Amino acid sequence: MALQSPFFGKRDNEPSGLRHGNPNPNPYANGPAATNVSNSAPAAAAAVTSAPSAAAPRESGGSKLTVGPNIKLKGVEITDCDTLVVEGLVEATMDSRVMQISEHGEFKGSAEIDIAEIHGAFDGNLTVRQKLVIYATGKVTGKIRYGKLVIEEGGQLAGEILFGAVGNSKPAQAGKPGLQVA
Repeated sequence: MALQSPFFGKRDNEPSGLRHGNPNPNPYANGPAATNVSNSAPAAAAAVTSAPSAAAPRESGGSKLTVGPNIKLKGVEITDCDTLVVEGLVEATMDSRVMQISEHGEFKGSAEIDIAEIHGAFDGNLTVRQKLVIYATGKVTGKIRYGKLVIEEGGQLAGEILFGAVGNSKPAQAGKPGLQVA
């Protein structure tokens, strides 16, 4: 169940607390509607993106896209997204700071990421500039490049695996012709 403001599109009828510098911009945060959100179905609760997450300290207010459970997002290019949280299926191309794939989440495509935390599945081209973490339930396949790698016992990694993100390996190749990273 999603909350929908009866004042959408009607600026003259918005609550007066918003016009006079009310420190709480959500007039419904302490009312009965907020109580109903926490008691709603699990799928609806998972769709709320304002809940704190494990990456909250790193985000510092950046843009976040959450693809909830049972959601399929296909054939897109994701840009200007600081954090992508995948709980459903995403088939896309993206460049971002942080990617988190939940246990039942799946990403197919191409991604260039600073930090990737994989609990679910990734299939495709993955370049992790800083740190790739594959948890026990995680499975990463395809062409993978990473700066640092952590694999929890039970985590799976298969395909063409190269140490050093693209930015880290180009200067080394420029100095020595014919050098190949393996």
